[in-house]
Order: sequence, then C-alpha cells, then structure tokens
Amino acid sequence: MRNSSARSCLFALLFAAWPAAAQTGHLQFQSGPERTALLELYTSEGCSSCPPAETWLSGLNASPRLWKDFAPVAFHVDYWNYLGWKDAWSDAEFSERQRSYARLWRSENIYTPELVLDGHEWHNWFTGKNGPKSGGERVGILSVHSAGTNQWQAIFAPETISEAHYEIHAALLAGGIVSDVKAGENRVRQLKHDFAVVNLLQIGMTTSNGVARGKFMLNPARFAAGKTSALTVWVTRAGELEPLQTTGGWLAAPDKN
Repeated sequence: MRNSSARSCLFALLFAAWPAAAQTGHLQFQSGPERTALLELYTSEGCSSCPPAETWLSGLNASPRLWKDFAPVAFHVDYWNYLGWKDAWSDAEFSERQRSYARLWRSENIYTPELVLDGHEWHNWFTGKNGPKSGGERVGILSVHSAGTNQWQAIFAPETISEAHYEIHAALLAGGIVSDVKAGENRVRQLKHDFAVVNLLQIGMTTSNGVARGKFMLNPARFAAGKTSALTVWVTRAGELEPLQTTGGWLAAPDKN
C-alpha cells in the first residue's frame, strides 16, 4: 500500500533521531522521492572513439540537471590496455561490471564508449548538452550523510514499504584530470577526464520497518586524485545491477571563476 505522506513523515523522524554530530557541520546529499538517474560512461584512454563522449560528459559540469535529474560516473575499463597504453584510471572491476550488464542484456559484445542510463543501454546521449531528464517516477528517498571525514551513513526509504534486501553503492569521483597519452590509439593526445571513478564500494544494508540503512567509508588517499571530487551513491536490490534511486554531489566543486 502506498502512502506518500506517511513515508515522508517516517523519513523525517528517522533523520531527526540521528546523533546531532551527524547533522551538524558535515555533508548531506539527498534525492527527492522521484527517481534520480544513474548515468554511467564506460571509457578508456586507449580508445580513439572515447574522447568525444568524455568531452560531452565533462560538459555536464554546468548542467542544471546535475545531481537532480541524474548523477554521473565514468568507469575506465582495462581491456584496451594491451594496445600499448595503460589507462592509469582503469580497473578490472569496472570492466567486469560492464560485462555483467552485457550478460544481463544477453549481449555478446562490450565496447567503448558506452553509456548506461539506470541500468539500460543509452544510445541518444549526444542529443542534449544538459543530460537526461527525470522520468518522474516516484521510487523513494535516498539520503547520505557524512559522520566523519571519510565515514558515511545512508538511509533509503522506498515509496512502497517492503522488507526487501538492499545494497548501497558509493563511487568517489575525480575530475579536472589531464593525461598526456604517449602510446596507443590516442598517442600524442592530451585527454581530459571528469567524474572518473577512483573508489567504488558495495555494502549490504539492513532493512527494518521498511527502511534500509547502511554505512560506508571512503578511501582518503583517493581524494587527491583530481582537481575536483564528488560522490555518487545509488541503491539496488541485493544482487541486482539496476539502480532504484541515486543521489550525490560535489565534495570539492569546480572553480567557476
């Protein structure tokens, strides 16, 4: 049974019950009840077709929809490293995540650049400079709060009460990265990256009275990876790839001067 007013009140009470230290002087990112999309780019410095997609993604820094209608992540895969240039931001875990999508879609191939929007392959990404619009579907509220320098707590209050099991996923992002590529398909090119995933966590949540809670820690050594840093967090049903709700925001924002 759905009762939006009751759900909003329950969420407010849960937040009010948290220790004051978790509410004062620390960061908080929170979605609305409508779905915020997770936008994933699979890319590589060893792929000559990827720079236009990365340029488009970097342009979303200025989008009024950023962190409201969508939250981005850029996964650098490692399967092009054999071409002569090792992407310093690549990780086999990111390649396996892309393969997991391919298995889910019963697709025989993976490729770069590939855009995935809320767990579905997205082909029309280049048609708009401001990124995807919200579909308006009410799915519940996801909120994350810092409870220390690198310690975070998450609460997901789904629109429809259930005792389902959930997982929280947190991606620490680096931006303003510049790489001078000296070999491979992009030899002698200078590449720029934003929203690059430098730390990815997946933690089980505990569900009680229809509300899921979880805690995670970020790797402090990764905060110096780029000129900017951000956090994208999404929640899924346990064992599934498709996000239910997403939130995030800047930890160190771009300089607009």
